[in-house]
Amino acid sequence: MQTNSHLSVLVRDQAEIYGNRTALEYKEFGGKQWKNVSWNTFSEQVRRVSLALLSLGVGVQEKVAIFSQNTLQYIYTDFGAWGIRACTVPFYATTSEEAVRFMVNDAQIRFIFCGEQEQYDRARRVQHVCPTVEKLIVFDRGVRFSTHDPSSVYFDEFVKFGDNGEFLAEYEERLAAANWDDLACILYTSGTTGNPKGVMLTHGQFRAAFADNHKGLDLKPEDRILNFLPFAHIFEKGWALLALTEGCTLIVNTNPHDVQDAMRETHPTCMSSVPRFWEKVYTGVIAEIEAANPMRQRLFLHALEIGRRHNIDYLSKGKRPPVTLQIEYMVMDRTVFSMVRKRLGIEHPHFFPTAGSFVSPKVEEFIHSIGIFMMVGYGLTESLATVSNDHLNKPYTIGSIGRPIESLDIKFSEEGEILLKGPTITKGYYNRPDLNEAAFTEDGYFKTGDVGYMKDGELYITERIKDLYKTSNGKYIAPQLVESKILVDKYVEQVAVIADKRKFVSALIVPNYQLLEKYAYDNGIEFADREALCADKRINAMFAERMETLQQSLAGYEQIKKFTLMAHHFSLEKGEITNTLKIRRNVLNKNYSEIIKKMYEE
Repeated sequence: MQTNSHLSVLVRDQAEIYGNRTALEYKEFGGKQWKNVSWNTFSEQVRRVSLALLSLGVGVQEKVAIFSQNTLQYIYTDFGAWGIRACTVPFYATTSEEAVRFMVNDAQIRFIFCGEQEQYDRARRVQHVCPTVEKLIVFDRGVRFSTHDPSSVYFDEFVKFGDNGEFLAEYEERLAAANWDDLACILYTSGTTGNPKGVMLTHGQFRAAFADNHKGLDLKPEDRILNFLPFAHIFEKGWALLALTEGCTLIVNTNPHDVQDAMRETHPTCMSSVPRFWEKVYTGVIAEIEAANPMRQRLFLHALEIGRRHNIDYLSKGKRPPVTLQIEYMVMDRTVFSMVRKRLGIEHPHFFPTAGSFVSPKVEEFIHSIGIFMMVGYGLTESLATVSNDHLNKPYTIGSIGRPIESLDIKFSEEGEILLKGPTITKGYYNRPDLNEAAFTEDGYFKTGDVGYMKDGELYITERIKDLYKTSNGKYIAPQLVESKILVDKYVEQVAVIADKRKFVSALIVPNYQLLEKYAYDNGIEFADREALCADKRINAMFAERMETLQQSLAGYEQIKKFTLMAHHFSLEKGEITNTLKIRRNVLNKNYSEIIKKMYEE
């Protein structure tokens, strides 16, 4: 049963229901052991944060920044701020100093909650040039404060500020006055061009989103939710808060690089992720099978075919598999697929929401075939995450992005752009009336910037309007579609398609260096460094052969004709990717203009 309370009182209401049951699991900074927090303790810590914020004089709807990776204290701060009607402004832990400075000035931030040393150091430098910033509150006790910093304080000291009871009456008054029109968050989207823009999200939007997702999902209090994506990402924030309304246990994973270890240690039943996570699972399993002996290869491929027929040909279409197929699948599930899932740490999978970019049909089919329900969906920060998603109890089609949530009114422009109206849609961007006017149609529909269509009750998306390339021959190229074909290769880590106003499609490819170096050693290819490895003709010939196979389903004009292997990853520091790891095409075109130019020389 869902508890769809105002976020200011959600944890308190859940504590009354679940008491000493575990609400949160976490590791201390630098710790090795998982610890847990009950709903009662969770509620008490949130109340203490609210009172401590009142002691600092935080006002109604004042903006409070959280500059951190996922942590226990992060969650306390979010709910503590909502408890006094403040508005939280999350920054990604990797956010650049320049972006932090812009957001602090835009939202007039006085208090910044910082995670670890990196965030503290950046925030401290920003504090020198942003006159509104009064205090940094630091989560990690191991952070070293800079010399002559009298204002910063550790979180465990901060929460004691309101323990004297002086602000209890004001706290209760704020709770009583909380309403659905209050801003809960401003989420700044990094975008692929220009300054970040702050998406305003109200408590009413969260309430509507929770109600819609409750109808379309089947979360239970017994579910264990691993937080993989940053809480600054609307997908993870909305998903984590939804799980709390359902009484689930949140497993707070601080370091995203440790996610596979965290999965094996905590055994989640659900986890939201981006397609790249499952692409790596796919390439990892396939690589292991390719290295196995012929008997194991045949067994796995046979099992995979049984899984595909059972889960895709029948279940995905809402049909009951024949009894003989059910028995075959049961045997393969117990003997083969269960071992794969155990290696991942998901022995009891429920469902795994996946969104954020194009999902490869090959990967989606594979994940379903091995008995993991990959719940593909689509959403934006401006729609408070979910626009559509697959449902456990309804047919779904590989390649679609699911069924729209009930409260949304969806229509399409003449160009095919998806337009949205409903209670989960933002009212606009903070301090940006210029953007707000351009973001909505005259009749109030939000312009998603995505081209799509509906078929049999399911939504499909083809491409971002601004990402569509037009070659010099007049052909339109959808780069994400092409890139998704290449990213399923085990030797490919990143790829960026180049095509706009060009004679043909080319690409910058970042290899999986570890696997590529092993290939070179195994095949007697000597190299002095990565630059030499990526320039080697034999390596490039191997890639060309694999590219030809990967692109067989594409039209000739869509296929990559030339490519360059890059000796280093696309960089967040250089602005080549966003905090959510999406590539910034205009920056890549500028940074690698000479390399790109050479690919088009006659």
